[in-house]
Amino acid sequence: MTEWRQAGGGHGARHYLARLADGRQLFIKEATDQAGAAALDAEATGLRWLAEAAAVPIPEVISRHNRTLALIYLPAGRPEGAIADRFGRDLARMHSAGAERFGAPWDGYIASLPLPNDQADSWPSWYAEHRLLPYCRMARDAGTFGPADVALIESVAGRVGELAGPAELPARVHGDLWSGNVLWSGGRGWLVDPAAHGGHRETDLAMLALFGAPHLDSIVAAYQEVTPLADGWRDRLPLHQLHPLLVHVCLFGTSYREPALAAARAALARSP
Repeated sequence: MTEWRQAGGGHGARHYLARLADGRQLFIKEATDQAGAAALDAEATGLRWLAEAAAVPIPEVISRHNRTLALIYLPAGRPEGAIADRFGRDLARMHSAGAERFGAPWDGYIASLPLPNDQADSWPSWYAEHRLLPYCRMARDAGTFGPADVALIESVAGRVGELAGPAELPARVHGDLWSGNVLWSGGRGWLVDPAAHGGHRETDLAMLALFGAPHLDSIVAAYQEVTPLADGWRDRLPLHQLHPLLVHVCLFGTSYREPALAAARAALARSP
């Protein structure tokens, strides 16, 4: 490498930008501990798996060695309307590539937290057991959730089957698709930092909505041109947003407690 400089970091990793002798630029993550290294394993595996769909562009994994993950660097662009339209269509095609089952055959991570990926054939029970209840218990054990909070989340978990809408086949999902994990570069929307698994396609769209992706209406409209969403999908957004909000409760504490509980109440209020 001819150049190397630090570029921030977070969630158990330091970030660097590097330039190779052949002119290519790399974005490098260096784990600060063994848990961070395991998270990089999951990230590299997830990126390669999403790339197999040949739909949304994924930055090439150059190497995964010891405690580092090196990716091709993407220069930042702007999310203009036509680019957002294309991203919506690409995302629909990636979801349609599917997965064998819900979950994944590798250990998952979301930010710095382990993400249970045990595989199953039913999304409602899988979502309750591997996305809602583990983080509810983590928040309880940290003292952030009290007994009434736990009871509310458990109520949602117990009713996911009736709240989830029509059954769907496992989709190939990013799993942590907030707007910061979509990089706009070279006239495309690229996906980075996934918690990839076989999941419900509404989960990715709910995550985009949760923290306000640019041109979201255009993304959704273009998505629906390729694979229309089931009736009532907007009413189910709080159900899918509950998991990332629980993750935020576990990571950041009480500041996300009320948003998580509000999502739980909204999910129940939209019960058929």
